[in-house]
Amino acid sequence: MSTHIGSDFDDFLASEDLAEEVSAAALKRVIAWQIAEAMKAQKVSKKALAERMHTSRTAVDRALDQNDPGMTLATLATLASAARALGQRVEVRLVPENSPALA
Repeated sequence: MSTHIGSDFDDFLASEDLAEEVSAAALKRVIAWQIAEAMKAQKVSKKALAERMHTSRTAVDRALDQNDPGMTLATLATLASAARALGQRVEVRLVPENSPALA
């Protein structure tokens, strides 16, 4: 019988020591998606964004790859730089564990 019956998904992730990894991957995907949406709205290509950021298109591609689950401080810095180049900012904050999730 499963030990996870009746528990929620957060409990499962915690029990499998996956909570932080899943959280980081989700954070990266959300920020990358938001930057891609800002690029569309402003009609900014990846090449133009890379030029604004003073980096390579390859670095932009890597940072915006929603299928790459790796989130490092370097990735976050690149995403923050991309956001600044689009007149936005990335805000990462801690919230109490028991607070309701943002919709």
